[in-house]
Amino acid sequence: MKELNIDVKNILGLQLPTDPRWVNLAEMELAEILTDHAYCEQKAATTCISLIQRYPDRVEMVEELSPIVTEEWGHFRMVLAELKKRNLPLGKQRKDEYVNKLLEFQKKDGSVEDRLLDRLLTMALIEARSCERFKRLSEGLDNAYMRNFYRKFMESEAGHYTLFINLSELYLPKDKVRKRWKEWLAFEKNLMNEMTIRGDRIH
Repeated sequence: MKELNIDVKNILGLQLPTDPRWVNLAEMELAEILTDHAYCEQKAATTCISLIQRYPDRVEMVEELSPIVTEEWGHFRMVLAELKKRNLPLGKQRKDEYVNKLLEFQKKDGSVEDRLLDRLLTMALIEARSCERFKRLSEGLDNAYMRNFYRKFMESEAGHYTLFINLSELYLPKDKVRKRWKEWLAFEKNLMNEMTIRGDRIH
């Protein structure tokens, strides 16, 4: 299989890698991780739908996000199938502290463009961190099947992260996007430092 080298800092931009202990905790709670992962994929699809509904006049965004909705929902079905194979129910959706904290950081006032930028950068950051977490699982799990399972998701999320950054730079000046992106990365680094390491959550 072709090696896909994803550098956390230089490619994804993330300022703080996941604590290596997370993979060991996740492996012990794989059923919980699969449930949380399923809902993450579901929320990614519905968020893309929400962006399309909120900004129908942004033709490029509508065209780019439409296939992502299908892809994310396909990912949800893949995780659902894995749960079924293990005779596990989907379970209830859990509170996503990581995403909720990111939403709090979004600008609630300012121009339409400022709010759009923060929505797109929020999605870029979630996809980047998801990619990094999937990379950890694809390299650190003992089970070869599950390493390959998560490698597929890692490759997909890397492309999604890039898409949201590109959309941001399509609609706003690049210097403005990059300045705000640095603010987001600094915020996320502090957030990751503050959050408790949990093996039952993707984020």
